[in-house]
Amino acid sequence: MAETSPGTAAAEFARRQHSPLQRIQHLLHGYPYLSPLVILVLSFIVFTVAKPQFASANALGITVQQTAIVAALAIGQTLVILTAGIDLSVGAIMVLSMMVMASLAKDGGMPGILALLIGVGLATGAGLLNGLLVTRLNLPPFIVTLGTLSIFTAIALLYSGGSSIQSSHLPDILNVLGKGFSVGGFRLTWGVVLVIVMYLVMGFVLSQTAWGRYVYAVGDDPESARLAGVPSRRVLLQVYAIAGLIYGIAAWVLIGRAGAATPNAVTDANLQSITAVVIGGTSLFGGRGRLVGTLIGALIVQVFARGLSQMGVDQQWRILATGVLVIIAVAIDQWIRKVKA
Repeated sequence: MAETSPGTAAAEFARRQHSPLQRIQHLLHGYPYLSPLVILVLSFIVFTVAKPQFASANALGITVQQTAIVAALAIGQTLVILTAGIDLSVGAIMVLSMMVMASLAKDGGMPGILALLIGVGLATGAGLLNGLLVTRLNLPPFIVTLGTLSIFTAIALLYSGGSSIQSSHLPDILNVLGKGFSVGGFRLTWGVVLVIVMYLVMGFVLSQTAWGRYVYAVGDDPESARLAGVPSRRVLLQVYAIAGLIYGIAAWVLIGRAGAATPNAVTDANLQSITAVVIGGTSLFGGRGRLVGTLIGALIVQVFARGLSQMGVDQQWRILATGVLVIIAVAIDQWIRKVKA
């Protein structure tokens, strides 16, 4: 018969003494995406019962397509929040990148692939600038990205002259992500497919690589991570640069989704991305969260928006519902962080 060590026996005894609520707290601590998953399933059931057409293949396809932009931006936002930072410039970087790549390629002015690479490169540089200001000048991420939000927004408006560029003036490569395919009435665009691939790649990087572990370590306790040999500043700089790269790819997805490049696109992208990340179970205090939770959070935001809209709920009440969700998500996170062994 196998012997049980005193430490193991004590731990098992402690687990048995937990109340049902404490067991839920421990479960959510280990799997922070479970609570948003429950919310998503319940929301889907409620809206389907209230409006059966909500669950039709066509309606679900539209919901997924509309989720793609916020979901893409939320990947970069998740990386930043995992390091206990926040990025308010996500939408501004995306729009600036979009307008640059569209303006350069307009009416054959530049090969589409080159314009795309320049736009994505510009977004990466913008993210790198945020990272340099945070790591080299030791400025708070909130202040840095609040400032660059205004800077990048102004540059995008000045560069574009406030004018939109329709898809008919753009090369096929910039419009291709708006095209797609149907499966039994459920339509997916190549932009949605690309966003899913981004989640798979970054999910693997965060969970299966040393760099991913460094990101969590920097967010959990940067000083301890530094003492343990983690190059905290370099990792933080890389996080902001990679986030910028992701925002640039999101700009490409947005052109395909919107059928145009406009400087006034997705004006609340920064708030939506933060909402998706927080609702998805990633801690605003850093060091805890999963990309799968972020994807669920982005779906929740869109499911609530479409569901309440189909039920005829006013826009003001939809905004209120989203705000309540955010507060509940942060409250749950605070409660989970108090978990005791």
